[in-house]
Amino acid sequence: MGSDGDMEISHVIFDMDGLLLDTENIYSAATQKLCDRFGKIYSFDIKRQIMGMRGNEASQAIIDKLQLDISLADFMAEIEATLPEMFKVASSMPGAEKLVRHLHAHNIPIAVCTGSNQVNLGLKTTKHKDMFTLFHHVVTCSDDPQVQFGKPHPQPFQVTLSRFDAADTIKPHKVLVFEDSPNGVLSAKAAGMRTVMVPDPRLEQEFRQDADLVLETLLDFTPERWSLPPYEK
Repeated sequence: MGSDGDMEISHVIFDMDGLLLDTENIYSAATQKLCDRFGKIYSFDIKRQIMGMRGNEASQAIIDKLQLDISLADFMAEIEATLPEMFKVASSMPGAEKLVRHLHAHNIPIAVCTGSNQVNLGLKTTKHKDMFTLFHHVVTCSDDPQVQFGKPHPQPFQVTLSRFDAADTIKPHKVLVFEDSPNGVLSAKAAGMRTVMVPDPRLEQEFRQDADLVLETLLDFTPERWSLPPYEK
């Protein structure tokens, strides 16, 4: 993967759903509950294709792929109505808080780039306010006025990078992105960034190949491999 100099990382960006917070299963349960009315199955194959997308894009893709007789507005309203209470009790993913706090303690600039919106961000982080204060900024791609295209387009990560201090001096290949979805990895790679993927264990091998590194959990991340400060023994 190159020399040690090539691996030096200056900034880190995290996805949120399924990477920092265990919210993907909540979305799946809410979506399947709606699909039950139409006798359709929200399979992991469909979920894989829409993971990382902005909310409206993901919802329309589900409607189209399952040929659901429902408008986009009604679909999103029904899903959103079932989520708030579930989001409030979302847990963090294994190793997430440890890594975030470690990077912050060592003054590595960190941010979040999520396909979510501001309202859901507030709900999902109910139990994790302290951790999210450590991020320099959070970009919510579903309602951020500067994000016209969701993942896998590079724009979400380009906008996120642009909001770091002295952004015009940051080299994209020295930005490390943590993602769980194929769309997220493609978005970060298209923006010229390095990627560590922590996928759903059901994700087939062929959809893991674009990442620079694939891990089972964030607990397996070795910071010094990327010239980042090592965890204290």
